[in-house]
Amino acid sequence: MKKQLQLLLKNKLAEKQLNLIPSSCDIVGDILIFSVMPKELVKKEKTIGNALLKLHKNIKVVLKKTKKFSGRYRLPRLKVIAGEKRKETMHRENGIQLKLDVEKVYFSPRLSNERKRVSDLVKENESVLVMFSGAGVYPLVIAKNSGCKEAYGIELNKTAHEYALENIRLNKLANKITLICGDVKKIRLNKKFGRILMPLPKDAGDFLEDAFKYSKKGTIIHFYSFGQEKEFKDIKNDLINKCRKSGKKIKIIRLVKCGQYSPYTYRICIDFKML
Repeated sequence: MKKQLQLLLKNKLAEKQLNLIPSSCDIVGDILIFSVMPKELVKKEKTIGNALLKLHKNIKVVLKKTKKFSGRYRLPRLKVIAGEKRKETMHRENGIQLKLDVEKVYFSPRLSNERKRVSDLVKENESVLVMFSGAGVYPLVIAKNSGCKEAYGIELNKTAHEYALENIRLNKLANKITLICGDVKKIRLNKKFGRILMPLPKDAGDFLEDAFKYSKKGTIIHFYSFGQEKEFKDIKNDLINKCRKSGKKIKIIRLVKCGQYSPYTYRICIDFKML
């Protein structure tokens, strides 16, 4: 994409500016989001954005991050630099439709393959719990692509929860998905699950006790974190030690790279089994 954009803008930007055009972006539905926009390009943002709209007919909005993930819900601040003045879109992946506002709901399109990987592991008639379920993408992908009995989702962000309710109706999966709005630490479900997902990389370790409340012998837990390759062993050992302190025995099944978060740093998932 960057080379095509540079070619289109060669008469509108200086050579130095052309080289500074970011190559990294996310596409959510018909919205393209730049995570970084060099200060040298601030006055050329609209020109770059309009060129992208011309280059990619499926893109209707171009945004840039003005502030990285922050706050209680780890949400970005975004600014429209070209196209329609909106931040809501309809995203499609793994056979499902997902409606969301990209500034009000945490969502990463880069985890599409990871969501499919997990859904492929779900067993027939399995009960699945997704902690921090956002706009419902994990429950939706699992309910759509597996033979699960049911998928539960817990989400603190009320706006994300409202989108999730709409999304299960859009995908006609209300019979398989139960959504709860609230704090994982305060919610009380009188259930045990065969599989639990913890897609909160930054602070997932703080919620292990909450996952244990809903686990049983044989439960598979998908624990997400960030780290460099040289840190993977320490992250696994730290997880094992935290489980031991809680009186739990586990077996690590695998560690999977879910994508590169930043140079040398990966988003990872540790799949482990309760013994």
